[in-house]
Amino acid sequence: MKRIFFSPLVIVLAAAALLSAATARADKFSDTIEVFKKSETVRPFFKNAYGYAVFPTVGKGGIGIGGAYGKGRVYCRGRLTGEATLMKLSIGFQLGGQAFSEIIFFRDKRAYDRFTGGKFEFDAAASAVAITAGVQAKAGTEGATAGASAGPATGKQAETGYHNGMAVFVHTKGGLMYEASIGGQKFSFTPLKTKKSK
Repeated sequence: MKRIFFSPLVIVLAAAALLSAATARADKFSDTIEVFKKSETVRPFFKNAYGYAVFPTVGKGGIGIGGAYGKGRVYCRGRLTGEATLMKLSIGFQLGGQAFSEIIFFRDKRAYDRFTGGKFEFDAAASAVAITAGVQAKAGTEGATAGASAGPATGKQAETGYHNGMAVFVHTKGGLMYEASIGGQKFSFTPLKTKKSK
């Protein structure tokens, strides 16, 4: 009987993809955008940015070797222009798994074109601002409450702004992960197919 072995890298990427798919919902893009719009820190970016990419669920996991995977949509001036795939491989201390949403705002056409030009990768120093949303956190005998803020529940306003023409926010859905950097995330973009006239 022949034994089949899978490399740890293949197993980690498969687990991240399954985690991403397991938390998906029918109208996940609209729902995710609404969660980010509830944050006072994020809301102005929707009004002023040239465009954005939203990833409703990025599955991330690892023990030593880590990986992340997610599918997203890209918008320019409020119009859907294509789809994007996020992947990340990392080696180093990391333990656990989590699912989170991610949104990337493009300040101008140049930043949008860099992201949608084919293959794009965040440099090692790239970071994201974490927001928390009570919409998933509190429901009980007192009723459900909803809201969002930047950062942990400390009352402090997170410093936000564009870095190299992009601003990134994440919203953790659950799980535990001892690595918060988005550096090394790689993206591929596929434009929407335009209908050809007959």
